[in-house]
Amino acid sequence: MYQQKSFDHLLGTPGFSDTLLTNHFTLYRGYVTNTNKLSDTLKTLLQEDKGGTPEYAELKRRLGWEYNGMRLHEYYFGNMSQQPKARDANFPLRTALQEQFQSYELWEKDFRNTGSMRGIGWTILYKDMGTGNLFNTWVTEHDMGHLSGATPLLVLDVFEHAYTLDYGLKRADYINAFMNAIDWNIVEQRYA
Repeated sequence: MYQQKSFDHLLGTPGFSDTLLTNHFTLYRGYVTNTNKLSDTLKTLLQEDKGGTPEYAELKRRLGWEYNGMRLHEYYFGNMSQQPKARDANFPLRTALQEQFQSYELWEKDFRNTGSMRGIGWTILYKDMGTGNLFNTWVTEHDMGHLSGATPLLVLDVFEHAYTLDYGLKRADYINAFMNAIDWNIVEQRYA
């Protein structure tokens, strides 16, 4: 059984209204609830020897959507802070970003550009656990487009529910607010 995490400490984050955050937390809680419900239903169907049914198959497919929706929101809220720590110019992730993108600024430009693409989804800075390579990636749906063998380091939600209440269609303004709210200590811990 997955437990809902509280992200109420983010209320008051500059650039994010409490109403927007509260609504977003409610959406996240729905993913946790649905992940638990689907897991329980799938166990019951399996115990009843209904693992080969269309119902089982569809619920099994749906589990990826709910589970990834839960986890991606935990990464997203988890890499934000009401009072973000200043970026250390010498932190190991920054050094790796400079090496792979030629400069930190080019990495950030790529991350922002990825988040500004048309459509809904997620922008994720991934670390390939096999090679250590870093990628800014667009994930359209929770359950599609993830890089196998890669770990999310920094997650930006670019579904409309994450910003339209405060920013309307001004996604770039939302991305600016997000970039100012990143807790680089958390991102660095994920990198390590």
